[in-house]
Amino acid sequence: MRWLRRSLIAATLLGAGVLHFAGCGVTRSSDTVRTATEQLLISDAIDRAVQSMNLQPLAGQTIFLDESKVTDAVDRNYYLSTLRQQLLANGCELREKREEADFIVEARAGAIGTDRNDLLFGVPSTNVPAIPLLQPVPAAIPEIPIAKRKDQRGVAKIAVFAYHRATGTPVWQSGIVRQESSATDVWILGAGPFQRGTIYEGTAFAGTAINNESDKDHPLPRRTPAVSVSSESLFTPPQHFAKQSPPAPAQTAVLAVHEESLPAASNAKSVPPTATAAATVPAATATAVAAAAAVAIPAVGVSASAVPVQSNPLHAAFAKVGEVIPLPRPRFNSPR
Repeated sequence: MRWLRRSLIAATLLGAGVLHFAGCGVTRSSDTVRTATEQLLISDAIDRAVQSMNLQPLAGQTIFLDESKVTDAVDRNYYLSTLRQQLLANGCELREKREEADFIVEARAGAIGTDRNDLLFGVPSTNVPAIPLLQPVPAAIPEIPIAKRKDQRGVAKIAVFAYHRATGTPVWQSGIVRQESSATDVWILGAGPFQRGTIYEGTAFAGTAINNESDKDHPLPRRTPAVSVSSESLFTPPQHFAKQSPPAPAQTAVLAVHEESLPAASNAKSVPPTATAAATVPAATATAVAAAAAVAIPAVGVSASAVPVQSNPLHAAFAKVGEVIPLPRPRFNSPR
């Protein structure tokens, strides 16, 4: 009897101690209007679509981005900011005013959004019809899944094209670019979700990564040849409209040589020494003298062809030692 009484007292004291140290707390949580998964799917699809565009034909040009055709697109600001960053990364110079740019780039969006598909192996949740006498409130049978899968995807279908602002001439178009992002959640016998997709780094279990495998299920597609409005096309190179200064005219000098024949002499003894010595000058020496004279006195406004000076092989004379033989000075035709 005493043992029972002591046990009751000990149990009472233990319960009082537990109640004394026990407490309660409330954790408040809230959800945004749009889930993080939805926003990740859309932004990932936009990143993939803009990244697959080849903007190199516009490199080095002044660009004004026309944003008037994407006012109703989902996540419009993110799409335009990503496109502006891609233009800058490819060497384009952005202008805030249309008049300051040589080319106008117009952007449009055909579809930016998400889709969802659910697959269930098991018993879906159903409502049991209410019985007025026994069951005043309708009862519901909860879902009993054996295996469950939820597939979500983000889709971005966008396009941009460029034209010359002053003339309106088409320059380039990206073609229709369509990219998708994915997120898959799987439950097996109530355990899960096992998450995998382009917005995750490998496979995750309830938000925790279980490996570091990179996702390779959705590689970027290869661009198709330009054949229509849905394909990339380069109509006119932007360099065609670039402002370039004309090349400076090349300045060339033309060598003018004047040749005058000597009068025929009847007797070799009657020929003056000066004329005889001048006639016997070799052709190579005469050409060198003419070239030296042309360098010293540039020919300005003279248009004449260079004619090599030939010596007369019929006359031969040798100068004596100490005798100075004056060479004929070349003359130039003065412009009339």
